[in-house]
Amino acid sequence: MALRVPKAEMTGFDEEKLALFGGRLPEPLEVGWHNPPVMEAALAFGMAADSWTAVDPSLKSFAHMAVAAYVGCSWCLDIGYFAALNQQLDVAKASQVPRWREADVFTPLERDVMEYAEAMSQTPVAVTDELSARLLDALGEAGMIELTAYVAFGNFSTRNNVALGIESQGFSADCEIPLATVS
Repeated sequence: MALRVPKAEMTGFDEEKLALFGGRLPEPLEVGWHNPPVMEAALAFGMAADSWTAVDPSLKSFAHMAVAAYVGCSWCLDIGYFAALNQQLDVAKASQVPRWREADVFTPLERDVMEYAEAMSQTPVAVTDELSARLLDALGEAGMIELTAYVAFGNFSTRNNVALGIESQGFSADCEIPLATVS
């Protein structure tokens, strides 16, 4: 797939933010830079969401990657796996998110989180009362709100990338364990 909007000339971008991406310039930034206020707002929200503490970072990582696999955003799967490595999360588990239903490495809570992420990503939204109750019991009210907002942001970013034709940049190639393919 080709980019549907060409890359912009990036002027005024904070180069220190590139450290988050292993020093590489991410295509979503290059494409989105045609409208810096939109791109800066998306970056700010993403960074804020990553700083929330009511939900374990692994659960949030798995949720975002589950959204990416469901929506078909190879860029988000790629960077999500790379981020899991750099955040010292369990990359053996993260590598299996695209096939979480078949993989035997996930806990019941991790499975519920990924099921919730997919259910929120469907149109219409397919979240059940039973799944919500299990997650509310496990995460508490603050955690449930955080997970829901995190998955909603995951949908924002994944759908944005897919619609603009942005695909994997090979970030996950830095990881020792290959990223599983979507089953």
